[in-house]
This record gives sequence, C-alpha cells and structure tokens, in this order.
Amino acid sequence: MINFFKGLFQRLSRIYYKVTNRAPWYKYYGKNNKINYPDLTIYELIEKTAKTYPSYYAYEYYGKKVTYSEFISKIKKTAICLAELGVKEGDRVAICMPNTPVAIITFYAINMIGATASMVHPLSSKNEIEFYLNESNSKYILTIDLVYDKVADIIDKTSVEKIIVSSVSDDMSKFKYALYWFFNGRKNKIVKDEKAIFYKELLNLGIDDKEFKGIKRNKNDEAVILYSGGTTGEPKGIVLSNLNFNALAMQLQMAITSDLAKLGGSNLAILPIFHGFGLGVSIHTGLYIGIKIVLVPDFSPRKFGSLLKKYNPNFLIGVPTLYEALLKTRLGKNDLSHLTCAVSGGDIMLPEFKREIDDYLKEHGAKTELRCGYGLTECTGACVLNPKGAYRDNSVGVPLPDMSFKIVKIGTTKEANAMEDGEICVSGPTVMMGYLNNKEETDKVKVTHSDGKVWLHTGDIGCMDKDGFVYYKQRIKRMIVSSGYNIYPSYMENIIKQNKYVDTCVVVGIPHPYKKQVAKAYIVLKNNVKATANIKKEIKKYCEDNLVRYSWPYEYEYRSELPKTLVGKVAYRKLEGESRK
Repeated sequence: MINFFKGLFQRLSRIYYKVTNRAPWYKYYGKNNKINYPDLTIYELIEKTAKTYPSYYAYEYYGKKVTYSEFISKIKKTAICLAELGVKEGDRVAICMPNTPVAIITFYAINMIGATASMVHPLSSKNEIEFYLNESNSKYILTIDLVYDKVADIIDKTSVEKIIVSSVSDDMSKFKYALYWFFNGRKNKIVKDEKAIFYKELLNLGIDDKEFKGIKRNKNDEAVILYSGGTTGEPKGIVLSNLNFNALAMQLQMAITSDLAKLGGSNLAILPIFHGFGLGVSIHTGLYIGIKIVLVPDFSPRKFGSLLKKYNPNFLIGVPTLYEALLKTRLGKNDLSHLTCAVSGGDIMLPEFKREIDDYLKEHGAKTELRCGYGLTECTGACVLNPKGAYRDNSVGVPLPDMSFKIVKIGTTKEANAMEDGEICVSGPTVMMGYLNNKEETDKVKVTHSDGKVWLHTGDIGCMDKDGFVYYKQRIKRMIVSSGYNIYPSYMENIIKQNKYVDTCVVVGIPHPYKKQVAKAYIVLKNNVKATANIKKEIKKYCEDNLVRYSWPYEYEYRSELPKTLVGKVAYRKLEGESRK
C-alpha cells in the first residue's frame, strides 16, 4: 500500500510539473527560471558586455592587463587580418593552443567572421592532430611555437593552407617578455616553411577598421568543435552552436549570481581552452559576466599558492585534483578571503573529500563552500550544479535553469522512479548540434521521446530524487577519469594493438594518489617476440607518439595471456580488481 501511494505521488508530481512547465528545482533559481536567449553570436554576446563595462579588465596575462574595450579592439584587428589571410565564413580554423591571450582573441575573431573554431589539445600526438585537422577539414591552424614541428610534420597530409604560429610570450608585458626570451624563448628557434606565418606578422596584413562588424550569423549556427570520446568512447568532434555557449553563460550567471562579489572581480583560468569545462565555464561565462580572466597557460600545483596570493581570484573553477592540490598548499588565515565561488566538475567528489575542502576554505577565510557540478562536452561542459547552501551527499546538484533531466531505464526511453538507477538524459539549449560527420552516432544519442522533446542520452548511470537533485554513479561504457580528463580504454587498445610487436592488450584504470586514476596497459606480445628492455622502450615511445599525453599508460605489464570470460572476451574487470589490491 505504501509503495502504491509513493508511486501515485511521483506520477502526480510529474503531471504537475509538465502542466505548469515548472521544474521541481525552480525554487533555487526563482519561480520564473526561463531565460530569453538573444539571437547573438558568441562574439556579439561578449561585445555587449564590453560596451557595458569598457574600462573593466577582460584578462590578465603575466602581469599585463587588458580592458574589455581593448579586448574587443584586439579581436576586431585579428578578425580583419584573418579575413585578409583568406579565412571566410563557414571555414574551420583549428586552435592548438594553451591558455594565452592570442588563443582567446583568435577564438572570438574566428567567430566574428563567421568561421568555426576547432579546439585541439596542443599535447596531442602527431597522428591525433592529423586526424582532428582532417575530420574538421580545417583550412587554417593557430598553434604554439613549442609544438610547431609536430604540426609541420603532418600538415601536407591535411587540407590546411596556413599555419599561424604564436608564442607564449605574445602579449606579455615587455619586462616579462624579456625574461621569457632569455630563459626559454631564444631556445625555440623555428624554421618555418611557406605555409607558416607568425601571429605578429599576421597582424600586419590588415588595415585598422574600427567600423568592421564581421559576418552576421544567428544563434543556431555552428560555432565551435570540441573533441571527446563521446558517449561511446570513440574519438569524435562535438559540434556546438552560438546558442550552446551563450545559453551556458546565461544559465551559470543565474545559478551563481548570489556569489558575485562585484563586477570587476576575477577568475583564475587554469582549466584548458580545449576542454569544454574550461572554454565554456571558465572563459566564456566569465567574460559574459564581466569579470577579469587570469590566464594560466601552464599550471603547476607547486605554484598554486603563489597564484592565489598574487591574483586574489573571486572565482575558482576546477576538477577534483585541483582542489586536492589546494589542500596541499600552504596559505595564511585570510589568503582566500577574496574567494566567493568555488566550483568543481569533471569527476566524482566524495562527500568526505568535499567536507575536507570546505573546512580548508573556511579556515583560510573563503566566503564560499565548494559547489560540485556535472556536465559533458555534449552539453557544452556543464548542465548541473549544487545550489549554494543546499548540498546533498553524493549529489552533483540540480539542473541549471532551462535544463531538463530525466532518468530512463537503460536501453529504453521509459522514465525510472525517483532514486532508481538508470541512464541520465538531458534536454535544453546547451545540448550539442551533433557529432561531426557522424549522423548515425548523433541519432543514437539525440532521441525524441514520447513527450516530443529531444533528449541527449549521456551514457552515464545515475538517479534523481523527488526534489530534482541528480546523483551520478558511473559510465555505462568503460572510461577512466584522470585529473578530470576522460580516457577511453577501447580507443587506447586499438592504437596499441597496431604496434608491430603487440598481439593484444587491455587497458584499465588503476588508483593514483593525485590523479585519482591513471591508465595501465596489459600487453601480450606476438609469438617469438620477447619483452626485452629495447622492445618495452619502443612500445612506450610508440604510445607516447600516438596517444595524447594525459592518456599515456602510467604502467605497462607484459603477460603471456590475458584472463578471459566464459564467452571468450578479455576479463578486464578481473584486471581492474587485481590493480586495486
């Protein structure tokens, strides 16, 4: 009888929320949580902020501060020069850069002239960069000088017409530039071919035109491509629109508005721009709100304390490993008194660890608790966040304004009951346009349900309570999360198996004190191949040449055979169990 009334209550609740168009978590964002999304591009949204706060600082980079007015001028100048170089509306331009001003300026300049920015990890292997360039059909690439040789080696195998080369020192203050050149820059001597041009040379191509307005595009047009394993674990380009990014920024402003100390505050941008969480939350949202973005191109946990003391950020956006580094940082009693909002995403945050972080924040004067969230690149990086002062153990929070969540029984579209595990499905304006060049896979994950709405099937297992709090459990498919990065074992295995010495292999996640998990490769060599020191060295180098750095196997173990299940498949779960002993 109790179960009958419980089920009846849940059904009546669903009917009420559908009829009133009100989410059960509306109370955290106000009764009217609908946002009016303007028909603006990513650039136009930031330009609107700049017109409102022209004298506020947009970013700071190694001591050099640039106002919003100056930022927009730099974007326009770069857009004019890119157009002069040949970039046209509809082109795709790869950005293979760390967090530097040139990368951010170029990102918005590309958008201003109606092209698409394809974001590539600069530590990707040559083969991966070649894949990303060809998959996106990029005609131009902006890259950092430190990886120029790697890009130049594969450029003739792509459709790229021009390589724009930047340096970490571009846009530094004169003093910092001199120091960088003396200790590092003079060592980076580039012999560029006819396809390459330095960013500083690019800026000499166009004439100054303060009336340049760019190409008018609408909010539903393609704007950004980010790369991820997707919900199936295979590498994919995720196509995102102007609306996707702008909606995220506007939703987060509503969700964290009570944490805004004042406009003109700052955010320490440690998360990389080739990561959805970093680009969408840390950069674009911050610039939309009107705060200063402190760009950190190369983060070191050892320097965390000095960064916090020097820049006094109001916002801190990171993954759990960043906050683990914070716990090991020696700070004074009031060194975090400026901090008004701290957000964590990218991985599970255990309640005990969160309480430890909260205690640390309080002990050092912070005016915030840690707010855990959840997201995926297919949702522009974030779609759930714990409301201020309303944390529930093991929950990743409630959906952001205008985002709908439901839990369905795995393999179906049938909605599960409250607190019943199933697949997390998301609907709303931040859901991707689709997978690049892969309509079949897009159609698998973007599904129209009986309610008439298109829902993104995330491939994540979780549940949701009657108040709308979401609880993430695990991936349906295999995945390793290391320092907030997603590592897909099946993809790694396919790469390693192509080595001439390898017969088969399996990759599993093993515990790591700082990164939470790292990859371990169990390898079986081909007949008559022995695991000598030279063979092991060659395989290790092969992995480092063909896999992105954060997914390199942390350990290698060579075996004569791998354990099998009753149906003959590799028993990777058995190996996972062994690694935890």
